[in-house]
Amino acid sequence: MKHDTPTTPELVAFADLHISDLNPRTVFGEGAIETLAANIREHGLIQNLAGEREVHGKIGIVAGGRRLRALALLQDDPRFQVVPVIVAPDRATAKVWASSENHLREQPHPADEIREYGRMASKGTSVPSIALAFGVTEAHVYRRLKLANLPEPVLDALKTGDITLGNAAAFTISEDEPLSLTVLDRVRGQGYSDHQIKQLLKPDAVRESDRRALFVGQAEYEAAGGRSTRDLFAEQTYFEDVTLLQDLFEVKLNAATGAAKQQGWSWAEALPTTYVGYYEIEDRKLSRIYAEPGDLTKAETERYDTLAELAEGEVIDAEGEAELAVLQAMLDGTFSDAQKAVSGVLIYVDHEGRLQRQEGLVRKEDKAAAITAGFLRTSAQ
Repeated sequence: MKHDTPTTPELVAFADLHISDLNPRTVFGEGAIETLAANIREHGLIQNLAGEREVHGKIGIVAGGRRLRALALLQDDPRFQVVPVIVAPDRATAKVWASSENHLREQPHPADEIREYGRMASKGTSVPSIALAFGVTEAHVYRRLKLANLPEPVLDALKTGDITLGNAAAFTISEDEPLSLTVLDRVRGQGYSDHQIKQLLKPDAVRESDRRALFVGQAEYEAAGGRSTRDLFAEQTYFEDVTLLQDLFEVKLNAATGAAKQQGWSWAEALPTTYVGYYEIEDRKLSRIYAEPGDLTKAETERYDTLAELAEGEVIDAEGEAELAVLQAMLDGTFSDAQKAVSGVLIYVDHEGRLQRQEGLVRKEDKAAAITAGFLRTSAQ
C-alpha cells in the first residue's frame, strides 16, 4: 500500500535524533559545521530535517545530517532542543529521501550568487552576515561581490554558459557599459580567453608593468589627470590615457638629460630604446673613455669580497646589496670634470622602468680633444 508523503513535521526532542545509517554523507568539515551552527543560531532552522522512525522510537535522520550536527552545537539554546522533523511513512520512502538529499543537492549558480549577494550588500548587509547566511567564507562573498556591478546581460550570459566565470571577471575592468555590451555580443559563445576580452575592452590602455608606467609612476600620472582602472581579479592597473603617459615619460626622460649636463657632461641624449649596446655605439661612431678607477682601503676590500661572495651565492640581503653597490661604485671610480668636458651620456629606460646611462661616450668632433687630454689613443681617431 502506497503512503502519502507527509508534509507536516513532528516536533522531536533533539536527544531522540541521530544520523541514520541510510544517510550517505559521512565526511564533514568541522569548520563548515561550526559556520552552519552560527547560521542557524542567527537565522533559525530554515529547512526541516527528514528521518525514519525506528523500532525503539527514536528517529534516524536520512536527510539533514549537516544540520543535525550543527544543532548538536546549539543545545545550550532552548530553541533548538526540540527539532521539527518530517518522518517517512516507510523505509522505502526514507531510502528515496536519503538518495535524493545526496544526489539532487545543487550549488547555486555563480550568476545567482552574484546577484543575491549584490542585493543583500545594497541593502546594507555586511559581508560577514552574508557569509553566515549562506554558509560560505567571507573571501568567497568578496569574490562574488566584485562581480555584482556587472551589466545584467553579462550575468545573463554567465548564467546561460555563453561566457565563463573568468570571462565575466574580465568585464570588471570596463566602466563603459555600451562598450562592454558590444564586446559581449562579439565574444558570446565564441570561447574567447579572459586576456582577449580585456584587450577588447581596453585596446589602447597599457598595464602598470609597462616601462613607461613604471618610470613615471601612478601617483605622478594621476596627479596630471591620468585615468586608471584596477583589474580586481588580476591585481593589475590599466593606464587609460596613453598619450598623456607618453608625454610624461618623455618629459621625465628629457629632464634626466638636463640633469646630466648640469653634472658637467659635454652632451646628453635621451633614447627611446630599452637597451644601448655595442652596435648602437658603433653605429653612432662613438668612442668610449673610462672613469678613473677608485681605491678601496684594506677593510673595504675585505668587506667587498665578503659581500660579493654572498651575492654570488644569492644569499645577500637588501642592506648588503646596497652596501655592495656603494663599494662597487667606489671601485669603478668616477669621471673627472676634464673627462666629462670631452664626452657625454646616452640615457634610456629599460624594460623594468629603470633609468640607465651609458657614460663616457666621445663624439667624432670631440675625439681630437680627448686624445690631446690623454683620454683616448690616436688609433681611436
